[in-house]
Amino acid sequence: MSRSRSRSRSRTVSAPVAPVVFQAAALLLAYPDRDWPRRPRTVRETVAALPGPEIPLLLSFCDQAEREDPLALAARYVATFDRSRRRCLYLTYYTDGDTRRRGAALARIKSVYRAEGWLPPDEELPDFLPLMLEFAARAPGPGTALLTDHRAAIEVLRYALEAHRSPYAALLQAVCRCLPGQAPASREEALRLTRTGPPAEAVGLDAPGAFPVQAGQPGPYGRSGLHDEGVRR
Repeated sequence: MSRSRSRSRSRTVSAPVAPVVFQAAALLLAYPDRDWPRRPRTVRETVAALPGPEIPLLLSFCDQAEREDPLALAARYVATFDRSRRRCLYLTYYTDGDTRRRGAALARIKSVYRAEGWLPPDEELPDFLPLMLEFAARAPGPGTALLTDHRAAIEVLRYALEAHRSPYAALLQAVCRCLPGQAPASREEALRLTRTGPPAEAVGLDAPGAFPVQAGQPGPYGRSGLHDEGVRR
């Protein structure tokens, strides 16, 4: 069994830990804007005393992020997530691409949010992974089920980040450890579960491979209401 494969195996996570992991990952996977320096510090203070192998993964990312200049980290974020099809943070991209049927998938996610009385920001697509993670932190039952429904896409992203040797891989590893059930045994199996990747039919794109946000555009959480204190829930 490969090292990355063994890391992807799920286990039973105690109820208080998984929502905290989801919220911490949501904070750390958002664009590193002006409030960035306090985010890893808040995560560290919140999770340091918690049990479980997910915690060292979160702390290892915090260690590296705190040593890096914020401008350099912002450039790394853009290069990692905004300039590569393989490392997209919009999960339905992996299963539906930019097709007409993707709209139905996005509407279904939004309906899950609405059923819990949760109102995400209008300017962000509902399948944005940090947004889905915050929802899972605040509504663990339906939120974890929603993440599990999109597990194949999350695992494909995890494999891509590991291959890219990105420090963000540690955050995806922590999230995947908190998901119930069996992980895909390989990247190939994860890809197969996402219906062999995005379909070819493109709708409303300015250019092939365009993403929902432009490269370099700040992430939503400086203005959408995802706050550090959410970690402490």
